[in-house]
Amino acid sequence: MIYRITFMNEEVDTFKRVFEADPEATFLDLHKALLASVDYKDDQMTAFYLCNSEWERVQEVTLVPMPDTDQWDNMTMEATKLSDLLTEPKQRLMYVFDPMMDRNFFGSLNSIKEGHVEGVQLVESKGKAPKQIKEDDPLNVKTGADDLDLDSEFYGDDQYDEGDLDMEGFQDLSFEDGTMF
Repeated sequence: MIYRITFMNEEVDTFKRVFEADPEATFLDLHKALLASVDYKDDQMTAFYLCNSEWERVQEVTLVPMPDTDQWDNMTMEATKLSDLLTEPKQRLMYVFDPMMDRNFFGSLNSIKEGHVEGVQLVESKGKAPKQIKEDDPLNVKTGADDLDLDSEFYGDDQYDEGDLDMEGFQDLSFEDGTMF
């Protein structure tokens, strides 16, 4: 049997990736083929989700083991075969490639046909993939000290004069007797 799986993306209208896969291949095989097809690094906590017709997530397949939840059992990409979850044409799945911003590729099992293919093979590639990490991703922030001019940007005007500080009202504060807190 050969599974034909298509992925698209709502950020890039022209994006499309089509794979043919052995049903005995794992979700990890599909993960690696998908990353290779879009030239993404394998450094994110990606996950697949089996979805219903409304794109609601009904089963998670994670890259690394996670605790079971009330919503679904933990299934890992390495231990889950495509045929364990994908059993009929038109089933929907989602691949979360940027978990911090919840950005996805939307997939569908287009067909199941007779034949054989080794692992997961890319058979069609159209359009450029969106960037793996958005610039406004909170974890993609430069935080090195070289990025800051601490004298002027962080602390304000470098012409600060202590004499400008009005000390009235601060005389009664003491950190020693515990009255501050």
